Amino acid sequence: MARVKRGVTGHAKHKKVFKAAKGYYGRRKNTIRIAKQAVEKANHMRFATANAASEPSGRCGFSGLTRRCSEFGLTYSRFIAGLGKAGVMVDRKVLSDLASTEPAAFQAIVDKARRAGGLTPGNEPYRGSAPNSLP
Repeated sequence: MARVKRGVTGHAKHKKVFKAAKGYYGRRKNTIRIAKQAVEKANHMRFATANAASEPSGRCGFSGLTRRCSEFGLTYSRFIAGLGKAGVMVDRKVLSDLASTEPAAFQAIVDKARRAGGLTPGNEPYRGSAPNSLP
């Protein structure tokens, strides 16, 4: 059987690891065994951190505002735009808390945003197909 020389592939593998370890301190950047461990750990931590950031606990319940606004027939973007026009200076955390604990107060804020945005119940923008468009 013929002899196989693997220098090119070995160097390519090492080069790939060293490129990923660029900027590391000490032997972590120029010794293959240690650089490989450092890159592996960095990739593991990057993946774990990204997943932890996307968990629902990290969002503090702001997504509930979209649902609460839609219950009152208003999209989240129109709600925020209406609050800006009305001059209501309340942050999203407080709005989210109001939506879950004080529905009546949140409804009053939604009504104020709707009036400021020019979106009275009969004056809402066209969205989707009309309910009685077919004979």
